[in-house]
Amino acid sequence: MPWLRKPREFQPLWKEWDRNAQKCGLRHTVYYISGDQYTGEWQDNKKDGRGVEILKNPASRYKGFWKEGKRGNYGILSIPDPETGKYKEVYSGGWVNGLKEGIGKYNYSENEFYEGEWSRDQRSGWGRMYFRDGSIYEGEWLKDKQDGQGMHLLKNENYYEGYWKGGKKHGPGKFFYFDKGQVYEGIWVEDIPKCGTIRDFQRHVATDPPQYPVPQVYLADTCAVLKEAQSRLFPDQAKCS
Repeated sequence: MPWLRKPREFQPLWKEWDRNAQKCGLRHTVYYISGDQYTGEWQDNKKDGRGVEILKNPASRYKGFWKEGKRGNYGILSIPDPETGKYKEVYSGGWVNGLKEGIGKYNYSENEFYEGEWSRDQRSGWGRMYFRDGSIYEGEWLKDKQDGQGMHLLKNENYYEGYWKGGKKHGPGKFFYFDKGQVYEGIWVEDIPKCGTIRDFQRHVATDPPQYPVPQVYLADTCAVLKEAQSRLFPDQAKCS
């Protein structure tokens, strides 16, 4: 009986083309119609592993890790300097699903940057912000604003420590005026001190103390007066120590 060769199974050409086009593992630079380009690792036709992406609009470069087509784990985002054209680092830190997440540092300008925790592309958690005016905030953040406990140190070394809400002083806190040798302790509402006490504090080392010290206030019950004022502003948090 003659031996017959089994005919080759026919497959449409588009299947072979599709199989050859699937990207997996390390690949050379892939160029897109938009002008973007990517060089790095792939998995199941998605960016996965180490890679570098250069975007044309807005101009930026990302060097780091990818997960299922999105920035993940750790990476550095840079933008070109308008004068030199060289890339300068904007953000370095954690990423999840293409968003800043975890610990990271963001440079807003040469003299203004944030380092701390991020959540869903926003400053959230504990972090430190250096402002261009020379002041520093260290404390809690929520949705890109100071929220919770924190300290704001001014350039002249006066500082506030206490509670914040929505980027403003809100709740109990203290403001130390080292140049005046005084400290104010009380309640703030949307950045405005509403009730509290002011007293001398290290007046002997103050650089610009008032002519006279803060006079003593004689009340039958100072705490009761403050507690009544606080209860009107924060009914659920009224207390006096």
